[in-house]
Amino acid sequence: MNLIGHFIDGKRVGGSSGRRSEVFDPATGRRTAQVELASATDVAVAVESAERAARAWRDASLAKRTAVLFAFRELVHARRDQLAEVITAEHGKVLADAAGEVQRGLEVIEYACGIPSALRGGYSENVSTEVDSYSLRQPLGVVAVISPFNFPVMVPLWFVPVAVAAGNAVVLKPSEKDPSAALLLAEWFAEAGLRDGVLNVVNGDKEAVDALLEHPAIKAVSFVGSTPVARYVYQRATMAGKRVQALGGAKNHMVVLPDADLDLAADAAVNAGFGSAGERCMAISALVAVEPIADELVARIARRMAGLRTGDGRRGCDMGPLVTAAHADRVRSYVEAGVAAGAVPVVDGREVTPDGDPDGFWLGPTLFDHVTPEMSIYTDEIFGPVLSVLRVGSYDEAVALVNANPYGNGTAIFTNDGGAARRYQHEVEVGMVGVNVPIPVPMAYYSFGGWKSSLFGDLHAHGPDGVAFFTRGKVVTSRWLDPRHGGVNLGFPTQT
Repeated sequence: MNLIGHFIDGKRVGGSSGRRSEVFDPATGRRTAQVELASATDVAVAVESAERAARAWRDASLAKRTAVLFAFRELVHARRDQLAEVITAEHGKVLADAAGEVQRGLEVIEYACGIPSALRGGYSENVSTEVDSYSLRQPLGVVAVISPFNFPVMVPLWFVPVAVAAGNAVVLKPSEKDPSAALLLAEWFAEAGLRDGVLNVVNGDKEAVDALLEHPAIKAVSFVGSTPVARYVYQRATMAGKRVQALGGAKNHMVVLPDADLDLAADAAVNAGFGSAGERCMAISALVAVEPIADELVARIARRMAGLRTGDGRRGCDMGPLVTAAHADRVRSYVEAGVAAGAVPVVDGREVTPDGDPDGFWLGPTLFDHVTPEMSIYTDEIFGPVLSVLRVGSYDEAVALVNANPYGNGTAIFTNDGGAARRYQHEVEVGMVGVNVPIPVPMAYYSFGGWKSSLFGDLHAHGPDGVAFFTRGKVVTSRWLDPRHGGVNLGFPTQT
């Protein structure tokens, strides 16, 4: 049985806790490895390594940092198929989806390669007589990244390349459910020339997370996960004096107006609802149909779902398994709750016959119609392949429904009316909006993040917000004395 340890100070190492967790192949249900769970002592060793490395790395030239980033980008690009295979083996998403995840991570690496431009400050000459002022941004020191199971490559790459390019050292804690991809990234960073200790990886559970949140040398924490845990991370880390960006859960709505192209909308609903088995914080889980198009739209979605193959992601299937048996059971319980509450199961994923091992963690795509806002399949983030259709009578009802939801991560509107689309993007209380685009994940040079209970903290991931998060601003006011000037003046300095 493969034993997965940590990556500290440039090499793979074991841990001291003696505690382990199991890693499974979700498509077969078989245990493939054990992962060591870090103790607070293990975390302290990783942080100490990062502290030593940070002092030298912050003084490395921008040319040196970007050279490492460019080399790392080439390694990830050349080995993207290997990385996708690792994702599929431990997470379960199909290979094509895993390859897409790697590609989105590559885009952030490429953005980080341009860090010299992102770190440029300003300069003002003669703000006062022969006094100049200029601004600059400097790294924080040691930062922590805590990433979730659903994107074991993309989410670490949202944060790590930007943090490293800005001159920080990073301690990354990936999900213990699929840890191998993060270790590969760390090894490839080292191969690209990154100084030992600038990126350390500790595997673990809540004990490791709490150790990172409390360690005084950690200056900032980036987190992606469920809203309850994001709130916990934000509260505990800010109480410890740290800068925090904690991205939480979502209940993403797709509003379809009567004038929309229903074929386009149906395709989008299936793609955004069931890709990655619905285990995406940007998945569409609530479709808001503005009458009178609901019957026709539901029928078109159901016809498309009939052609989906659920099975092993290495067999060319459309949708893979859920990540663990426990999570599959949890999502299945929501399907049962929806039926009990009176929602109409148009397509019941419990009846799926998968193209895969019968012991895999299977649940097929599920479509509910006539869902109402008080049902748990609407109120809760299910994080599985369950799409709920809510029917409303007008555009105003649709906007009110979306804005009343406590989450505000992503949303989409499907319409051929430019005025309605413009009004929606202005009125909706959500951080990322798509117009005829079901999953409006921004490109790397914009920033990713939601509103309300989908984000705790002030700055979003990657893009300009990412650079601002991993750096501190400083303003210098300088005067080089001219021999002709001098003398004592106790008055308050003024701009003259």
